[in-house]
Amino acid sequence: MFALYITHPQVRIDPAIPVPDWGLSDIGAARATLAAARPWANTLGLIVSSGERKAIETAEILATASGAKVEIIEAMHENDRSATGFLAPPEFEKAADWFFAHPHESFKGWERAIDAQARIVSHVEAVLSRLGEQAPVAFVGHGGVGTLLKCHVEGKPIARQGDQPPGGGNLFCFDLAKRAVSCDWTPMEDWQGWT
Repeated sequence: MFALYITHPQVRIDPAIPVPDWGLSDIGAARATLAAARPWANTLGLIVSSGERKAIETAEILATASGAKVEIIEAMHENDRSATGFLAPPEFEKAADWFFAHPHESFKGWERAIDAQARIVSHVEAVLSRLGEQAPVAFVGHGGVGTLLKCHVEGKPIARQGDQPPGGGNLFCFDLAKRAVSCDWTPMEDWQGWT
């Protein structure tokens, strides 16, 4: 059996609104709708979303295909960056580089990468342990913690080299029995399904 980790696609950036409350942009919603039309989306038995608005919106769009239940787990949020607030894209990219390069340290009060990884892994494992061999499950969340999860599943050290391509809205697939990545980051609307 397989599981997916899917990152939300493009969002409507508004520095006046807290980042967890950002919703999908028109482009992001259109990409999620395209993904929901793919045959694989119809096979999902459960969709587990972080509590951030952009992830919930993505999960709800994907659920239209299969009618799968959307379960929200607040603690599957992105790494906590509230200490710095909104950072413009060039500043954010530099901060993200530092975050991944120094996993045991905090960037200006951010949640440490090692702690964010432990958090996302524990919640994914808890869901998988109670599901058994049910229909495929999709976890919908964020690029930072998704990369940390992928590093864990691959048995690799935390590093930004494992990060998704720019723009979000990517997924990776992993084999539940082997706990191994079977499909690297792929745009959600381009993925061809279970292999």
